[in-house]
Amino acid sequence: MTFYRHRLMLAVLAVGIAMPLAATAAEVKKKEAVIVVSAEADAATAPDLAIVSLGVTRTEKTARAALDGNSKAMAEVLKSLKGEGIAERDLQTSNFSIQAQYSYPENSDGTQKPPVLVGYQVSNMLTVRVRDLSRLGAILDQSVSLGVNQGGDIRFSNDNPDKVIEEARKSAVKAAFAKARTLADAAGVKLGRIVEITDTGGRPEPQPAMRMEMAKVADAVPVAAGENSYSVSVTVTFAIDQ
Repeated sequence: MTFYRHRLMLAVLAVGIAMPLAATAAEVKKKEAVIVVSAEADAATAPDLAIVSLGVTRTEKTARAALDGNSKAMAEVLKSLKGEGIAERDLQTSNFSIQAQYSYPENSDGTQKPPVLVGYQVSNMLTVRVRDLSRLGAILDQSVSLGVNQGGDIRFSNDNPDKVIEEARKSAVKAAFAKARTLADAAGVKLGRIVEITDTGGRPEPQPAMRMEMAKVADAVPVAAGENSYSVSVTVTFAIDQ
């Protein structure tokens, strides 16, 4: 009885060892030879949207006076922007702050005296989307005349860049195919079916292109709109035909 039980235990152990070996062999058999390539392509287009940061800063003896002066100036700026055709949806307060201002006097021996409160500074930052770029220079000029004294950052973008991004994506895939064919030819193998295609990036952000064109507006700020370039990267995996 003991002999048969011993043989049975050996048989079970043998099966347990063989199963992982068989699974490993199957995994090796399933794994196919592949070529993996990555490619990037750009597509450029003229911007149709400018995102501008405009700010008003006022410093007065009291917080009330600074706030009142700032609010009056910003109200004039908003009125002017709306008069230029800027819609409510394209005007957004991006930052507002009230900060105490101090001076830091020194004693005659160079040691520091306690800080002295000298006033208050109120800042109000506004993000403006300008959709008519031909008016951008005039808008900047008028805003400064009405009290804007901070910001001025400009970022050119596109309201709907989907078509140009799609163009860049198609070009990236074509470039990946060409690269894969070159590698296959150099290795003396035949390119097989596509195993996987991966778009390796998120939504591309516009980058200023090298070509710039100066758009001058009479009696206003000269603005260079240029072009935006959108970049897309893809990774493609091809099987190698044996």
